[in-house]
Amino acid sequence: MLLASVPKELTVLREVSTPVKKVDDKIRALVLDMFDSMRADNGIGLSAPQVGELKRIIITEYPHGKDQVPRTAIINPEIIWTSKKQVVDEEGCLSFPDLFGMVKRPEKIRYRGLDETGKPIEGKAGGLLARVIQHETDHLDGVLFIDQLEGDLYTYEKQDDTEKL
Repeated sequence: MLLASVPKELTVLREVSTPVKKVDDKIRALVLDMFDSMRADNGIGLSAPQVGELKRIIITEYPHGKDQVPRTAIINPEIIWTSKKQVVDEEGCLSFPDLFGMVKRPEKIRYRGLDETGKPIEGKAGGLLARVIQHETDHLDGVLFIDQLEGDLYTYEKQDDTEKL
């Protein structure tokens, strides 16, 4: 089932999410619905608050190109280590369609949480996966990428598909 993205004017994006106490069928269904919604919007990451659920759940997936990100769901994610080296790169957000900005984040992280079955997981991430996990985990604490900009927000002009060459 596709879930509606929360409009940016709603305060839910500024609230702190509550930990998931038990990974049950309802949580697993939410995770599956989040994946459906993220894919429908061509996203690479999504947090539960973005679909109106104040639960500590994030998902990521980007199966294309050299910067592939595996299908990952992390329940109650914690970033337990970050590299000293930080990298500035472009970010966008499904909650703010068509807005982009440069954000500085640690290049590598270690994280832990629970998978979709409730099993404890721990992992390392670098590059795009590290950036997406950090971005989505920020959502769980009411922090948005627009709060961390290294410069201004910008948009890309959309090409008119009806225009002929």
